[in-house]
Amino acid sequence: MAMGAKGEARYRQVAADLRAAITTGTYGSGGRLPAEGDLAQHYGVSRGTVRQALAVLRADGMVTSRRGTRRVVLGAARTQSFAELLSFTRWARSVGEEPGGRTVAIERAVGDPNECAQLDLEPDSPVFRVLRLRTLSRVPVMIERTVYPERIGTHVLNFPVDAVSHTEPLEELGVLFTDADHTIDQYPADPEDARLLGCPLGTSLLRERRRSTDPTGVPVEWSQDRYLPGTVAFTVHNSVATTALYRRRG
Repeated sequence: MAMGAKGEARYRQVAADLRAAITTGTYGSGGRLPAEGDLAQHYGVSRGTVRQALAVLRADGMVTSRRGTRRVVLGAARTQSFAELLSFTRWARSVGEEPGGRTVAIERAVGDPNECAQLDLEPDSPVFRVLRLRTLSRVPVMIERTVYPERIGTHVLNFPVDAVSHTEPLEELGVLFTDADHTIDQYPADPEDARLLGCPLGTSLLRERRRSTDPTGVPVEWSQDRYLPGTVAFTVHNSVATTALYRRRG
């Protein structure tokens, strides 16, 4: 396997190679990938690196998530992967938009009862609250409010103010996002929303609340994104085989 750009994480290279093999039908739909040990030997990496790569493929809906057995290939990636739905940056790039981000505020504080409950923390545990303005092609479209447990927030504290993505550098540090619960409703713009998005106070914003966990089920973030009306929409597709949530422009 050819090496990627300098500094690129090895697990991403392994994931990209396996994704290409799955897409071209090397393993076939319903087939099994080689065992973790065999993959580690083939790519010259550790089993931990292989597990990280498999977690990425699982997030993309390409393989099953059962541990202790060889992963079963589910087929090509969905129209919109879990990673694209989780990450504003990846979603924007997937639809041809230029994503942007600016950290407006970040603070270490004592978590309130709801934050501690969502993150499975003891009462009054320290958390990091991050407020970011997100843009599409330099136009403000969303306010992102994310609460991290302290062990993750200390990493975010060191990210550049204008970092386009927080999810990607966290993954580089070994923080994996593999499951998420989404709640979507409307919320009136508060003074902070109105100031940052340039909309009237009380404007009905589309709100997405999200609780993400790692492969072991431990919460890694509790977030709510508030979008200007008319900028994005979410669609749920149901069938006997699958249920999928999609985000789109409009």
